[in-house]
Amino acid sequence: MADLEARIDDLWQRRDELDDVDPEATAAVLEAVTLLDRGEARIAEIDAETGSVVVHEWLKRAILLLFGQSKMDTVEIGPFEFADKIPLKGGYEQAGVRVVPGASARFGSFLERGVILMPSYVNIGARVGSGTMVDTWATVGSCAQIGRNVHLSGGVGIGGVLEPPQAAPTFIGDEAYIGSRCIVAEGARVGEGSVLGAGAILTATIPVLDADTGLELSRGVVPPWCVAVAATRPREFAGGTFGMACVLVIKRLSEGERHDKSGLNELLRTHGSAV
Repeated sequence: MADLEARIDDLWQRRDELDDVDPEATAAVLEAVTLLDRGEARIAEIDAETGSVVVHEWLKRAILLLFGQSKMDTVEIGPFEFADKIPLKGGYEQAGVRVVPGASARFGSFLERGVILMPSYVNIGARVGSGTMVDTWATVGSCAQIGRNVHLSGGVGIGGVLEPPQAAPTFIGDEAYIGSRCIVAEGARVGEGSVLGAGAILTATIPVLDADTGLELSRGVVPPWCVAVAATRPREFAGGTFGMACVLVIKRLSEGERHDKSGLNELLRTHGSAV
């Protein structure tokens, strides 16, 4: 893999000199993106010791080079027609993935065994863990990293990050529950087992506050095993006081509360939210 990484980095340095379709470049790029497609490599991961995100930039560069090395093509599947540079994934039955009609995933994304795709979309470079459901009209953007046993509720938008190559993608931890119509983008992170109430917007610049103390915990990171909801906090401007978006952590979940779905739903309803 180190040799392939070196070849991709060399091609990236010479990208302006490459022809539209260079056979040598295409072969190297396809080899790299196929590693992503099979789950043998991943765009990014979280360092277990430091908690920081490690981005494998060369794999992002391979994806960007793939767009330059690919030509538009027409693909017909049943009554549907697509015109794109990147093909769709296939072989779902063998991979143990359930895909409902209306769902699609692009080549270069990886779906672990047990993933369920309702009518939804998973973009190139993304990784979705086993047992995760991507619900109706939810989207998983390019390079997003979704953990195992996650529920992305209806209409959730998980943002993609391709450029610049060093930019960290969005992470959703194992067993997290993302409520309907939430937006998680710009490399934001939702920790393991956390619940994000419906309609919340979490980006790299959105403050995450502790309801018990009023203190800011972070920007763009919801801690593990907690319940968080959309909120606002007042900010003074020349034209008056306005409510600016934030995410409010309303509860830290104990061991016994972590899998009590009815209790979590009741807690969210009490705070004017839902899943």
